[in-house]
Amino acid sequence: MPLPSPEVFVRRPVAAVALLLLATLTACSGSGSAQPSASASRAAGALPSVSGSYGTKPTLTFPSSAAPGSVQVRVLRQGSGPVVNKGDLLVGDYLGQVWQGKVFDNSYDRGQVAAFPIGVGRVIPGWDQTLVGVKAGSRLLLSIPPSAGYGPTGNAAAGIKGTDTLVFVVDLVSSYSGKAAGDPKAAPQKAAVPGVTVSGALGTPPGVGVAPAKFAVKTPAIQVLARGTGAPVGGGLLVVQYLAVDASNKPVGSSWSSGTPIGVPVTPSGKNGLFDLTRGLPLGSRVLIESPASPATASQAASPALVLVADLVAQPKTAKQTG
Repeated sequence: MPLPSPEVFVRRPVAAVALLLLATLTACSGSGSAQPSASASRAAGALPSVSGSYGTKPTLTFPSSAAPGSVQVRVLRQGSGPVVNKGDLLVGDYLGQVWQGKVFDNSYDRGQVAAFPIGVGRVIPGWDQTLVGVKAGSRLLLSIPPSAGYGPTGNAAAGIKGTDTLVFVVDLVSSYSGKAAGDPKAAPQKAAVPGVTVSGALGTPPGVGVAPAKFAVKTPAIQVLARGTGAPVGGGLLVVQYLAVDASNKPVGSSWSSGTPIGVPVTPSGKNGLFDLTRGLPLGSRVLIESPASPATASQAASPALVLVADLVAQPKTAKQTG
């Protein structure tokens, strides 16, 4: 599983979800520090056969032979969309299975695409090494040995041993560069939060200033700073650019600074996640979100009060929906 599934962000107290924005930028595999390599072979030998078309949950049939000792790639469908570049937020569907073993993760059953930074050490090296330079709309079959997967320690949570070769079918849907933003022609709105000032032109990184003596947040709230003209936000993955500071005006995180947008969930119930507050707002909008502090519990760390300015960039469809 290249990144935690979108469900890891669901069913969290709203105030705590803001901290998980940073987790989406730092979540990685046990081997995430490895650098991408150009050694992947695209003339694969004995690989599993794959049933099913782009966008449908695949079924793998394995040969009786041993797994390849190096990263292997087979293009099952050549896409015609934009090329995925290093540092993009890559959006797609995938299934992961141990060689001649069990399926340990897939996005098809969740009905929601996954999103992850690619080519920058945030996922297993085998993904960084094979998915940069591929066109959106492609379906790939990947065979990844332990050295380019989770390494000798494996991933116990997923039932992956340090000796397991992993096989993935990946449907690439779209990708978003660090320049992705909301609508530069969005209509500015009258919005005011005592103690908070927002600067910066639409379509460019914003600035946020907090005057601690004048700012207090007790309940989650959202204000539209500029209203876009896109489709209304619904349930599913939402691609955003964001800048966050705490109530003392200390920077907490910024996708603008990291160079890669993030994918956040808008949950079906509309009651559990911080970005559930965006439901119904038009894509392309720039919003200001206030998130109150929450105390530490047995299952999660304390969360400070936060102010976020976010551009609602896009809400990608699944591979099945795009065809």
